Amino acid sequence: MKLKQRIEHILKHNVLVQTLYRFTMSAVFRVIGLFVRTDPTLVLMNGHGYKYNDSPRAIHRKMVELGLDKTYRIVWALHEPDAFDIPGRVETVKMDSLRYFVTALRAKYWVSCVNIERSLHFKKRATVYMNTWHGAIINLCGNAVGGRRDFHFEDVNYFCVNSEREGELFARDFNLLPSAVVRTGYPRNDELYAVTPERVRELREAFSIPEGKRVILYAPTWRDSEDGGASYTLTPPVDFARWERELSDEYVVLLRTHPYTTEAMNVTFGDFLRDVTDYEEVNHLLIVADLLISDYSSINLDYAILEKPMLCFGYDYDAYKQTRGFYYDLEQTMPGGVVRDEDTLLERIRTMDTDAACRAAKEYKQTYMQYGDGQAALACLRLLFPDIPDPIDEPQGELVCPPQIC
Repeated sequence: MKLKQRIEHILKHNVLVQTLYRFTMSAVFRVIGLFVRTDPTLVLMNGHGYKYNDSPRAIHRKMVELGLDKTYRIVWALHEPDAFDIPGRVETVKMDSLRYFVTALRAKYWVSCVNIERSLHFKKRATVYMNTWHGAIINLCGNAVGGRRDFHFEDVNYFCVNSEREGELFARDFNLLPSAVVRTGYPRNDELYAVTPERVRELREAFSIPEGKRVILYAPTWRDSEDGGASYTLTPPVDFARWERELSDEYVVLLRTHPYTTEAMNVTFGDFLRDVTDYEEVNHLLIVADLLISDYSSINLDYAILEKPMLCFGYDYDAYKQTRGFYYDLEQTMPGGVVRDEDTLLERIRTMDTDAACRAAKEYKQTYMQYGDGQAALACLRLLFPDIPDPIDEPQGELVCPPQIC
């Protein structure tokens, strides 16, 4: 696994290696594609980290709900094909295997939130490619990142975005055709538009949250490897023992690190601090949380849909701004600005004006998450399969702030 991480790191950060790899392997698969016939019913899907997750999972679940898994042959590409219980009629294939690439050449439809072609270029003209991406943008991404020149998404037919400005930035930095930008929001966020008090109580029980306690979700973003891809460690300058002393009377803390982070240093879990890094249903964490603490992660924008308090804990803001960079001045755009140190963070938590924090989150949502309406998965399916029947209308929940907050 570490060898693969090192190889991926080199491919991401060495322009010469990127170019040689992309040119050679793209040519190989284009030649193979000449001998592979397209299957008009085959749908190839993959998720973030090549797991069963994110917006492709939401689209797949909607396909199963509508019975489309009986009309189309759905294949999920996964790093661990036997690790997931996937509903409906579905096949799996090992990600990056030869069978995976042959399946990609055969499939009429590609649905991904990362990259089907693995930075290569072998898509056939007849293939319909939908990319939902895996996060609304805060920090620089695509070819805007130093050392990256490998984003060439000219062949993507549909690319989901959350706002007009986001569409412009993605088109520029991913080499997207402007006509490919679709204003649907992210399918993975659909359920966040229909949260009821009953659903909040149900999830609190599922997470064994004590009565009367509030929930902090601490979800820092990924940091790039500093050792050539051997590891992706996370060492936030926080003293969770202090958090427990000062906050445990009122709060429980759920800690979720980024999937690419392989270690969370100096952390001891217990009743107060709980590890939810491997919990696959991220929306459940957002729904159960009363306060999100993150930094530069797109989870801020997903959480804003719920219009609940959030804090940007940017302990390395200046360094991250210098090495990675941001599309926006977070000190001006994030609700509450950027909190630089643990003392201020804990003070903000203790003295938070919840009503004002909810209003700030709502304004943030209205600016950066303009297009979501809870029906993104269905909208995506209508783009892919224009002739699908309309689903039976079901009553929608009402967007609510959990009762223990509001």
